[in-house]
Amino acid sequence: MADITATELRQRLQAGEKLHIIDVREPWEVEESRIAGSQSIPLGNLPAALDDLEDLKNQEVIVHCRSGARSASAKAFLTQQGFTNVRNLEGGMLAYGG
Repeated sequence: MADITATELRQRLQAGEKLHIIDVREPWEVEESRIAGSQSIPLGNLPAALDDLEDLKNQEVIVHCRSGARSASAKAFLTQQGFTNVRNLEGGMLAYGG
């Protein structure tokens, strides 16, 4: 699945869409800024959280971090685990403005 731009994500959130957004940054980073409604699961904790995410396997899931590198790893991992529609926020929070 193609990644998502900060502009597209912002437009969809402003339109009131309910999105499944996973923030894979560390807790201290999330405290500094976050996308409203996002779920915080640090990248290192993602394997342990798979059972909780099972219902999202065939839904759109957007992953993000600070710059897009950790979330690219999260996207690859989730895809390997059978998730069919994972999108990475291009440029992460740096692009989003958080």
